[in-house]
Amino acid sequence: MSDPHGFWFLGTAPSFGASFSLALMLLAAVLFTVGWRLAARKNFAAHRWVQTGAVCLNAVVVLAWMIRRFWLWVRPEIPSQLGHTTYAVTTVHALVGALGLLLGVFVVLVGHELLPQRLRFVNYKPYMRGAYALYMLGTVMGVVVYVVVYGGGLK
Repeated sequence: MSDPHGFWFLGTAPSFGASFSLALMLLAAVLFTVGWRLAARKNFAAHRWVQTGAVCLNAVVVLAWMIRRFWLWVRPEIPSQLGHTTYAVTTVHALVGALGLLLGVFVVLVGHELLPQRLRFVNYKPYMRGAYALYMLGTVMGVVVYVVVYGGGLK
């Protein structure tokens, strides 16, 4: 059911929560990109804190909004509805997003030296690049899910 007070983002009529979560995820994507540029400029202290903030923002939105929505509306229809675009795109988005979030949290924990030594890595670049790529792919897929769901699919 659409909220009449939603943002009317992208020409759709979503709920306020869906629009707000999309806006926060787009903000997180901007923060990830700013953090990437800070690292490229060798400003590693600022990079670490911007990326930490982006990962925390992403985690809060996923935990507060996305998991519940997926669990209530999509999961009960798996596997029978995976042939339908709405369920297929949403499920793939959930998998990519979960991988990105897990890798991002892992990188942040290693970056702040909050994990035991045996779980840390020395070469950050492949992990950070992988997390960034997954986050950006997850963000693009999130926009697609938003358009598909609120443009006539699952409500």
